[in-house]
Amino acid sequence: MQPIRQLLGNTKTILLSPDAALNLIPFEALVDENNQYLVENYHITYLTSGRDLLRLKDKFASQQSPLIVADPFYGKAGEKVALTRSIDLSEFTFPGLPGTEEEAKAIKNILPQATVLTGSQATENAVKQAKKPNILHIATHGFFKPERNPGERNSPLQGERNVVENPLLRSGLVLAGVTIGQSAGDDGVLTALETTNLNLVGIKLVVLSACDTGKGDIKIGQGVYGLRRALVIAGSESQLISLWKVSDDATKDLMVAYYGRLQKGEGRSEALRQIQLGMLKGEKQKHPFYWASFIPSGDATSMKFD
Repeated sequence: MQPIRQLLGNTKTILLSPDAALNLIPFEALVDENNQYLVENYHITYLTSGRDLLRLKDKFASQQSPLIVADPFYGKAGEKVALTRSIDLSEFTFPGLPGTEEEAKAIKNILPQATVLTGSQATENAVKQAKKPNILHIATHGFFKPERNPGERNSPLQGERNVVENPLLRSGLVLAGVTIGQSAGDDGVLTALETTNLNLVGIKLVVLSACDTGKGDIKIGQGVYGLRRALVIAGSESQLISLWKVSDDATKDLMVAYYGRLQKGEGRSEALRQIQLGMLKGEKQKHPFYWASFIPSGDATSMKFD
């Protein structure tokens, strides 16, 4: 970033549209010559492409209060509890995420008008049928499966040859009643491809409180093919997504703090930045692993909750 910073002058706000593998880097965590993280001196918001600047001019009304989908019942018995919000979909047991239920309750206290769907109600179909809430918050397992090497056998999720050709089928979210072996309909797996077909116009903010939701196939000159691009194509105004496996408890604390700041009128990017700065000042979560996992994309301005 040093060559770019020399051209910025006094500008502290950066709209960043990275290419190729740079999409997987949280620029906030880069260190300058004074041994300071960029987040300490700059306000960074990401764009999937320059075309996003045109979309930012268009404002559409929401139709419902916030919708929170969390702690899905995956339909498999077991005592395992996941410590991160990512999972290998070739497994047949989906560990519960008790932190996401606590997260949903805490956010409900901040946004009492929100609708909360948990357990068997936290379904793929519920997300698909959402009527343009101003906020869509999904807290569950996220996944991104890299393209298979030639000759590698299909996993139970993939099952179909076109998974290889279409990278949007290899990233998504796991929801209630997940059925391994299918890849269409209400099978409990919301893929990036299915997300592109949703009508999210009017949704001010989509928060994917899960792992790897910012990942996808890297195409030089074309960005990331995954949930990040899918949410933009579907029409959502802004997104909060993750770049790696995130801690269940740390994510809950971050999300609760984030909505508290949004409610007070802070911008969608600035609210996250202030939380990151606070974590930097502490001892337990000062490493970028904890505070740099989520990045803001799209409209960075504040939003109304009425």
